[in-house]
Amino acid sequence: MTATATLLPIDQATFPLFAGIDVGGTNIKIGLVDDAGHPVAFEKIHTHQQQGAEKAAQRSAEKLTEMVAGLGIEPDQVARAGLATPGPMDLAAGKVLQPGNLPGWHFSPVRDLFSQATGLPVTFANDANAAAFGEFWSGAGAEVRNMVLVTLGTGVGGGIIIDGRLLVGAHGAGGEIGHIVIDCRDDATLNSLNLRGTLEGYCGAYGVLARARKALEVQGVRSSLSDLTDDALTPLEIAKAAEAGDHLAMSIILETAKLLAIGMASIIHTVDPESVVIGGAMTFGGDGHPLGERFLEEIRLQTTERIFESLRGEIHMDFARLGGDAGFIGAAGLAREEHLG
Repeated sequence: MTATATLLPIDQATFPLFAGIDVGGTNIKIGLVDDAGHPVAFEKIHTHQQQGAEKAAQRSAEKLTEMVAGLGIEPDQVARAGLATPGPMDLAAGKVLQPGNLPGWHFSPVRDLFSQATGLPVTFANDANAAAFGEFWSGAGAEVRNMVLVTLGTGVGGGIIIDGRLLVGAHGAGGEIGHIVIDCRDDATLNSLNLRGTLEGYCGAYGVLARARKALEVQGVRSSLSDLTDDALTPLEIAKAAEAGDHLAMSIILETAKLLAIGMASIIHTVDPESVVIGGAMTFGGDGHPLGERFLEEIRLQTTERIFESLRGEIHMDFARLGGDAGFIGAAGLAREEHLG
């Protein structure tokens, strides 16, 4: 299994190396990254979350040992590991709390488990924050000091970099962009945490699909999407319909851009970043794709209307570059930050 990014030959790497471990509900991505942010090795293993965190840590450590041996380097040339997991978490204690897609890991002391298994000191981070740091370190934000990453998928996540440092916050909740309130009405949409009127509730995949169903079933809008069952209606099908000229599908995508821009304006006025990076699985084709570029341009236009005139044209907005590699690269980068003190 290879990473999306090209792997740097080990004889060109800058030492020491740092391990990045990005835990998801289905897979664990494990990479070795050099001191300049270049991946030199990558593997992916199944999470098997029902077996618990301790076994996952052991299997990750075994894979990491294989990777080091495969590169022909000594174990002590890997200085530290970074571990990224879904939240919620207790960062200070190194524990996950009750992540929805890791029910077999609830309240596990993951930082210590992975440290014991790998024999390395471990830096622990939220997965979205790790992805943000990855993009900042060696992706779309590599030339700036202040950056915001917004990830669009089932939910809306993200991370914030200020003066080159990841914003974690007093309780580890810094960068929870998806929970910004964009609709204060009493009947505003609920999100996955039962919070009302949030960016995620409207711009996460389930929010996008809910708006499409409302248009089809309640408002009776005519669309090629009408032929799809609830299970078959997905953001991908909406994108396909929009590309085929379906008016409702395109309006849903452009409305998503507008709603996202409302949240973006609040983020921009709070953080004043140089760059806003958009990633995740739901970018409607993303970089270079006509629909993805149309989506991004609408976000830019709608955001520009809502921010200070002095900021217009000053904030670069673009798609993320690292794709699914951002998490393990960012986890390794955060380990490097802690290693350097």
